[in-house]
Amino acid sequence: MTTLIKGGNGFVPTVPLRVAVRGRATDAMALLLTERGLVRGDADVVFHGQPAHPTGAVRLLRAEDGGDWLEIALPAVEPDVARVLVVGSTDRGALRDVPGLGVEAYAPDGTPVARYDVTDAAGETAMVLAELYRRAGGWKFRAVGQGWANGLEGLATDHGVHVAGAEPPNAPAPAPVPAPSPVPAPSPVPAPAPVPAPSPVPAPAPVSAPVPQTPPPAFAPPAVAPAPPAVAPAPPTPVPAPAPGFAPPPVAFAPPGGAPVPAPAPVPAPAPVPAPAAPAAPVTPGQGDVWAYGPVFPPYVETGRDNDVITVDGLPPGPVVVQLDVPDAGYTGLTLLDRRNKEGDNLVNSTEDHYFGRVLATVPGHGTLRFRLEAEGPWRVEVSPLASARRLTEQEAEFRGPDVLLHTGGVADLAIHYRGDDNLIVNVFELAGHDDHSTLPDDDNVVNEIGKRRETVPLTEGPLIVQFEMADGPWRARLKRVQPRTGPLFADGAPASPWQTPANPWRTPAPQDRRNWFSRGR
Repeated sequence: MTTLIKGGNGFVPTVPLRVAVRGRATDAMALLLTERGLVRGDADVVFHGQPAHPTGAVRLLRAEDGGDWLEIALPAVEPDVARVLVVGSTDRGALRDVPGLGVEAYAPDGTPVARYDVTDAAGETAMVLAELYRRAGGWKFRAVGQGWANGLEGLATDHGVHVAGAEPPNAPAPAPVPAPSPVPAPSPVPAPAPVPAPSPVPAPAPVSAPVPQTPPPAFAPPAVAPAPPAVAPAPPTPVPAPAPGFAPPPVAFAPPGGAPVPAPAPVPAPAPVPAPAAPAAPVTPGQGDVWAYGPVFPPYVETGRDNDVITVDGLPPGPVVVQLDVPDAGYTGLTLLDRRNKEGDNLVNSTEDHYFGRVLATVPGHGTLRFRLEAEGPWRVEVSPLASARRLTEQEAEFRGPDVLLHTGGVADLAIHYRGDDNLIVNVFELAGHDDHSTLPDDDNVVNEIGKRRETVPLTEGPLIVQFEMADGPWRARLKRVQPRTGPLFADGAPASPWQTPANPWRTPAPQDRRNWFSRGR
């Protein structure tokens, strides 16, 4: 878990997150904002009067201990929503009087992924505690800690929410409206006899100015005239069901250093509302698919210098992605070691001046992964779940060096443009029907060539792992002629992993990051 200070940020997995708002008597709220930093309408405000977004991507729950939780299904957030603000407020004094004020985010399996403890609250009564925002194809969590002394009204107005009785920021003063000319009073007329349904009676005199209509307030239900006794009240609008892919942990989990946090009280599912059947939309490869093969765990990162032996304990068995970065390489080698320290598979064997690549490894049953690393100068190793690998899509992507990619769509062709000088070796692992998720099936070698070239490779229906085992230079790849899948991504009955990766949700350094991560002390 990443514990952040004010202003700090870090990537979180693109999964349905559960966000706890800490602090006694603190109410939680979420605002869904566009790139302009404004809501699109009142529906983008999730609070106790409106506990679910219409899409179901954000929901507000109250735990048995009275604390508030937000369920934020990041893969289900609409594309034009750039940020989701996590807000805390109190109507009992000021936030400086709230003990333990803070926010903490958890993955669906209960793993904490980010935390921020507020230590400098003052006289404000509402605060943006944190925000989740899009970055480099994934989502980041930022510790914000920005308060509003004028409470929710000021916070909401600054983000485009209309609050009844409040003027929008920088709004011009309304122009004076001239008083209407006096209209002579009409002659009295006898009252009509009462009838069950009177016909409309024309007004005795035309009105020169229309009567202004007052919009309903954003944080309170609009006033409704009482209905006649013979009319039954309309049934309440059902709360949208949670976005698919999120399954709350069945038991309470305990964050490090604190008492166990009770899970929120279950919310009864609303009664289904009949709706006209809509035609199913075709599956877009790489968008919203749930990857369910291989273990799931927070990424492990280690840095060092020169030759070393790296040991990663406590991993679940199964295939993982190992990312190695050696900026000042002469020769770089990475070899698996068994429990007797005997060398096994050679994963990296390179003489590039700057080595960067991602390779496949399999964690054995005892849960310990060991490597022998041969390197000159500083290096960085990251071990991540297979689900963190990038997806192949119809958008052409730039790559360099060995890599591990996932194909989740239907039958397709893979177009490759390789600009290196040495071997290009590409293998494909077909996962459909392979029931043991702690191992990999035999691979099919689809490319083994030397030098610059263009290749087009036919791919079967996903799920597939496409491994670029050797690639010493830059290359590009994209899918062509993608067909819809004929069945679910994983049809063997295995439980679906909650870690969703339309694009790599874990922090994968961009080229400029790979040059500078040493100087930043990572």
